[in-house]
Amino acid sequence: MEHNLASSAASHEQLSTAANGWFMLALSIVVLLGGIFLVIAGAVAGVPLYIILGVLTIVVAVFLFAGLFTLQPNTAAIFILFGAYKGTYRESGFFWRNPLMTKQKVSLRARNLNGEKLKVNDKNGNPIEIAAVVVWRVDDTAQATFDVDNYEQYVTVQSESAVRHLANSYAYDGGEEEITLRSDTETVNESLLQELQERLGKAGVVVVEARLTHLAYSPEIAQVMLRRQQAEAIVNARTRIVQGAVGMVEMALEEIARKEVVELDDERKASMVSNLLVVLCSESEVHPVVNTGTLYS
Repeated sequence: MEHNLASSAASHEQLSTAANGWFMLALSIVVLLGGIFLVIAGAVAGVPLYIILGVLTIVVAVFLFAGLFTLQPNTAAIFILFGAYKGTYRESGFFWRNPLMTKQKVSLRARNLNGEKLKVNDKNGNPIEIAAVVVWRVDDTAQATFDVDNYEQYVTVQSESAVRHLANSYAYDGGEEEITLRSDTETVNESLLQELQERLGKAGVVVVEARLTHLAYSPEIAQVMLRRQQAEAIVNARTRIVQGAVGMVEMALEEIARKEVVELDDERKASMVSNLLVVLCSESEVHPVVNTGTLYS
């Protein structure tokens, strides 16, 4: 029920029309000149009626002049007559509309909102700094004008709320299968874009682009988290080295057995495996020792 009431209360843009401004300008000048002529003629002839008609004609000309307005490209005019919305005009140029109507101009150009750095907690509770840029434009002029007090301020507030919610929804970093702020940039930006569109659509605003521009741990834990990342990277690297070394040792034993190069008992195999793993897994250069005897002497 509340959703239906909210939907019915939303304003929607209605396209309107306007007269050619140059034609109305010429007409206004003709009416003005006619009024001046009547005043002069009445004064010369001593006919008060001509003077009164001339003054009224001049007032009409001034009234017509007041209806002229211009619109630049990507700018719309909202017509309001005694508090009632009478439509929106989107064409650029020189036009005329009822002077009694208020003509409120709204920019339709895309604008950038460069968000400030926000200090928030990620999904795991780690304090981080995050900032985003939002490219947006007004799509429905009626919603932007009548459904919110100030649509520019509304965009700023809702964008900050969306970025905070995004930071709370994902971890800064994590496992390979987990979507994180640091590693899954495209997914995170798409999620931010969708949430912003849901929030700003209520104000007649379309989000053209949204992306994170700054992401880092807060200074108070940055060094600690950096050391943790380095430790995790070292562990992951060593794990891959060991896995590769074990595979190479296994392949070497299989090749020796298959080609019958030498017959190895369990003790010789153990010694060979130990030596190969030392060579393959060592971080420093290994100097082999040639054994001229046997393992049993």
